[in-house]
Amino acid sequence: MTPDREQKAVSRVPAVDAGAKSSSDVWPEGNAILYCEGAYGTTSGKTAHGLVRRSHRYHVTSVIDSTLAGRDAGGALDGRIAGIPIVASLPAAIAAARRAGFPATHLVVGLAPDGGRLSDSAREHIAQALVAGLHVDSGLHDFLSEDPELFSLATGRAVRIRDIRKPPPRHRLHFFSGKIEQVTGLKVAVLGTDSAVGKRTTAWLVVDGLEQAGFHAEFVGTGQTAWLQGARYGVVLDSLVNDFVSGEIEHAVFSAWEEQHPDVILIEGQGSLLNPAYPGGFEILAAARPDVVVLQHAPARAHYDGFPQCPMHTLKRQIEAIELVSGKPVVAIAINGAQLTEAKLAREIAKIGEQTWLPVCAPLLEGVDPLLGSLVSRMGY
Repeated sequence: MTPDREQKAVSRVPAVDAGAKSSSDVWPEGNAILYCEGAYGTTSGKTAHGLVRRSHRYHVTSVIDSTLAGRDAGGALDGRIAGIPIVASLPAAIAAARRAGFPATHLVVGLAPDGGRLSDSAREHIAQALVAGLHVDSGLHDFLSEDPELFSLATGRAVRIRDIRKPPPRHRLHFFSGKIEQVTGLKVAVLGTDSAVGKRTTAWLVVDGLEQAGFHAEFVGTGQTAWLQGARYGVVLDSLVNDFVSGEIEHAVFSAWEEQHPDVILIEGQGSLLNPAYPGGFEILAAARPDVVVLQHAPARAHYDGFPQCPMHTLKRQIEAIELVSGKPVVAIAINGAQLTEAKLAREIAKIGEQTWLPVCAPLLEGVDPLLGSLVSRMGY
């Protein structure tokens, strides 16, 4: 049944969706252009990066970033061709999708700027997308569906604006109950030493690796990018009133366990315990009660991302903080090799292994086998 125009203009899809997607859902939902002007390949483009690497919800047709136009999105990001062109403008993106046989249906805002605010130039591009008849999905804190002009453009063309970070209705939210103690599968939190460091990507790669090894693994997302990727279970943490954060984390993890009974549940971290602007992970440790922690780290970072006045705490201090708060061990280190040469990365991996006596690897470059071994040993195999 086709919703009426007002319903299509303002999404009624919940920002928090702990349960598995309905069997009546047909994915991908459509063919998506990712808007990432001026930010692709930077930490402010991490939403686009996630969707280029993995997307169940959309078939990604192109990325808009005029500063990298002409390159392949996978090649520019990871050195691996993805068959997703980077183009300079919305008209070029629409034309590229049509030529490829996947006419564009959605524009997804692939930007993740500090504070989640929308720039004036980005707003102009979104208006152009609505005029072109594209649905718009956004994970920003500026709610596009509450912009009178954008709302009018959407209603006039019977397309939908979906604000992923819009707070869900209070009556749908869960308060912490303690039911997390009923989950007997291995719960693994993938936390980080900083924001935008690769936690979600590593968690997905570990899920893939475990599945390929014959185990049943489930991913629980905690941010807007995981939702946009199509994670079956999850919560958009920074869309919530604080009283319900712990309860929603618990409910998402418990739902994955109750419905799927996996061997392992991977829980995506947010920010880092010691990040001054994004002190994330406390709620995950408290509510999800993980059995172990995999820690994502970027050795080349001297300061917290976006805050040059705030030097990074040492890896040793970060591990101590996690283990003190949770009472659970950090069992492996995943390395983000950004800004490191291959030789420097190899030296960092060896050094961190010697310092921590833990398995260490760079998942995007060499896979996650060392991490898998550490987790499988804790499942009794």
